[in-house]
Amino acid sequence: MKKNAITFLLATMFVIAGAVVAGIARSTEGEVPAPPAIGTTLEDFSLPDADGKEHSLNSLKGKNGSVLIFVATKCPVSNAYNERMEKLAQDYKARGINVFGINSNAAESAAAVKAHATQNNLTFTIFKDPANKIADRLGATVTPEVYLLDANNKLIYRGRIDNAKDAAQVNSSELRDAIEATLAGKPVAKTTATAFGCTIKRV
Repeated sequence: MKKNAITFLLATMFVIAGAVVAGIARSTEGEVPAPPAIGTTLEDFSLPDADGKEHSLNSLKGKNGSVLIFVATKCPVSNAYNERMEKLAQDYKARGINVFGINSNAAESAAAVKAHATQNNLTFTIFKDPANKIADRLGATVTPEVYLLDANNKLIYRGRIDNAKDAAQVNSSELRDAIEATLAGKPVAKTTATAFGCTIKRV
């Protein structure tokens, strides 16, 4: 009887241990790398645009900096920001800040990205991020999520564009505030703000 009890106990322990290991494996599989710290200088990288032409960040960045926005074609939150993203691009291009989109969703093809940009009058360059390598490098998790870089590719703001999906409810525009501070040569008061939107669908 005692032997059977010990055998049962050992078998139960093995089952529990296996479940714990499996749980750890599952939680690790989908982990997104941590984003670089504010103040980190990003290395140059190259990505293809929606037509398949490769561009480096350094070849397209503005003289005063760049805004990288992770976008999607189907995400309702990202789509709610289409007009605001285009206006950002238009407002700051002449002031030396270039806006770029990055689509890292595995299921959204370059053709779909191009068609979406045309349909929504998005004139800024949108890159396709094969195997979500740049999303992983930057620790991006949702669309839209933004990264503001200065002229030397130093990260100075990361997070959301503003505080509301509905433009009529916006009362805090962290990205614009960060850009304006940068252009004025002042430190950015709020360097991070939690982004919200649809999860980037990684490979």
